[in-house]
Amino acid sequence: MTTVDNPLEPATPAIEAVMRGDESAFADLTRLYRRELHVHCYRMLASFEDAEDLVQEAFLRAWQKRETLRGRGSFRAWLYRIATNACLDFLAKHQRRVVELAATGASSDAVHVPHVAWLQPYPDRLLEQAAPADAGPDAAVARRETIELAFIVAMQYLPPKQRAVLILRDVLDWSAAEAAMLLESSVPAVNGALQRARETLQRHRPKRDAPAAAGGVAEEERRLIQAYVEATERCDADELVRLLSADARFTMPPAPMAFVGSRTVVRSWVEGGFGAPPFDDFKCLVTRANGMPAIANYVREPGQTHHQAFAVDVLRIEHGRITEVTAFDLASLLGAFALPATLA
Repeated sequence: MTTVDNPLEPATPAIEAVMRGDESAFADLTRLYRRELHVHCYRMLASFEDAEDLVQEAFLRAWQKRETLRGRGSFRAWLYRIATNACLDFLAKHQRRVVELAATGASSDAVHVPHVAWLQPYPDRLLEQAAPADAGPDAAVARRETIELAFIVAMQYLPPKQRAVLILRDVLDWSAAEAAMLLESSVPAVNGALQRARETLQRHRPKRDAPAAAGGVAEEERRLIQAYVEATERCDADELVRLLSADARFTMPPAPMAFVGSRTVVRSWVEGGFGAPPFDDFKCLVTRANGMPAIANYVREPGQTHHQAFAVDVLRIEHGRITEVTAFDLASLLGAFALPATLA
């Protein structure tokens, strides 16, 4: 189990310098934890941009409360306590609720798709920076199954305190005592919140098949992604239908819409203009988000010389088919993905 640093850890020279008001020492220390705290806030909030703001808020609070470092355990745990409380304060002020949308194309009215209007993707290039330098590929902070969009969406059903407990215990592998200390709660209260959170998550997290053995899966996925890119650039609706699973889902937060079924999904794209001016000249770049393949789409309108950033499709792939497409506005995420605004 991965635990926080020794709660009785003595103050290091760097921490002593921070408590004396050394801004340079504070910047050096916080830089070590910025990205993993950003991922932590992202899991709490499901929004990349809100997580950015809350990390900044956490560091501001940390600087203002730097004298409380003495006797409060490790610097990392102290930062997590401040960041978690900043997220809880934010959620108390912003009452956000997951909406269940009746999916267009579903064979039954009972098929509903969760709608998280504030959902944003998290670029893999930044996830790679989140794990501590000495951590292995399965580092708790960046495990794929705890960063995928389906997990992030399911987390939004939890009350904020339960969300924090589940992240600390089941994602970061903190002990009940460590989580209770961070949340200024008791071990029984933390254990009770964790049980309720697990039950809620179980109800709302999609059932997934066990992942296949590595082998040729990566190559199969690469070919499927390339086929998706080529079909998009050709505006080949029939090929896109073939690449999607029969029960594929499509959503595009923050728009309150959901489509189910490969033909229904692609038809919604065509009815939205795909394949006709000004949406008939695409270029795509392959990237990754939330541990999943993602396609950055650029479109060139008539009379323009460059393709402009349009949308990024985050793809869930199972058994050689695309089972879910979650699209986001690309222009607002270019910096996060380190992508150009235009393509020549």
